[in-house]
Amino acid sequence: MKNSTRTISLLSLLFACLLFSKNTLAQSKANLNDVAFMHGHWQGTFNGGPIEAFWAKPAGDNLTGFMRWMKDDKVVMYEMLIFEQTDKGPIVLVKHFKPGLVGVEDKEVSDRYGFIESKKDWALFEKQDGSIRIIYEKRGADVLVIQRGKQENGKWVFADLFMFNRVK
Repeated sequence: MKNSTRTISLLSLLFACLLFSKNTLAQSKANLNDVAFMHGHWQGTFNGGPIEAFWAKPAGDNLTGFMRWMKDDKVVMYEMLIFEQTDKGPIVLVKHFKPGLVGVEDKEVSDRYGFIESKKDWALFEKQDGSIRIIYEKRGADVLVIQRGKQENGKWVFADLFMFNRVK
């Protein structure tokens, strides 16, 4: 009886170690190539005005992008987005600016989103405080969608926030 209990305990420990190492390995493989699908020039509409995004290819430890939202031929807001590689995977740093490049967030503050998971042409990030999740998704060759999610009744519910078409 002691041997079978010891064997079960050892097998349970081995299984737990394998699960832990698989999760650690999956996290360590996350990198900026998981969001490289966003590269390019994109346009769409948002709240009655044009919105435009530019994403550079990943270089070194970052992928840089920005968005511009206009209404009646005047800028409403700029958004700077930086994906930085960390040892835990990519993070997203976001700063918003009003016309005149007036920062919305405090000088030393940016919204921070940590990597959750990715698959082909799709990546999920969560805001540092856990309040929001963002999905970046390429739908076909020429459509890029950014979805914002929040928890409702214990489940994450997502809605399209920005929908872009590739500018050729």
